[in-house]
Amino acid sequence: MNKLRCPQCGLPHIKRNGLTHYGKQNYRRQDCDRQFVEDSQRIGEELKGLIKVLLLERLSLRGICCVTGVSLTWLLNFITKLYCALPDDLNGALSRSRKSAIRLVRLEVEADELWSFVVSKENKQWVWIALDVATKQVLAFNVGDRSASSARELWRRIPQVYRDHATFYTDGCDAPLNKKPGD
Repeated sequence: MNKLRCPQCGLPHIKRNGLTHYGKQNYRRQDCDRQFVEDSQRIGEELKGLIKVLLLERLSLRGICCVTGVSLTWLLNFITKLYCALPDDLNGALSRSRKSAIRLVRLEVEADELWSFVVSKENKQWVWIALDVATKQVLAFNVGDRSASSARELWRRIPQVYRDHATFYTDGCDAPLNKKPGD
């Protein structure tokens, strides 16, 4: 008696459905049309928890695959599902999750620029970045030259609540963030 169950719907009544290109027996559940191999990879909640910890430790994706035995394709899909489940505003999620009577919030932003080159040293590119001081979250970034227009583009990309209420810390770059053209 065949004790296989469909990994999608969990029901029995599985039919053989040829061989995979690796020579393994392929099965198919008629009603849900799911195809699978008997010893296909099953990833439990415990292993998913370990993978989350390894991701937080910033191990390389290939290193995580090697340690846990999951495929890179599965890992990328898993990461995509994790990121899609996150709220758009991580700061809002943090403030809602903590229950306190009074919570003082002071918005502070560090803004800076750095350069690197692409392909050759003659092709300098400047990366402009704005970070929330408390959470170290990247609020905005821009890649361009070291001009006032690139600084204004970074300013435009910073969320409005930060532009209105935050204290900004910079290194005193000649291209100010908060000035409009002609000021």
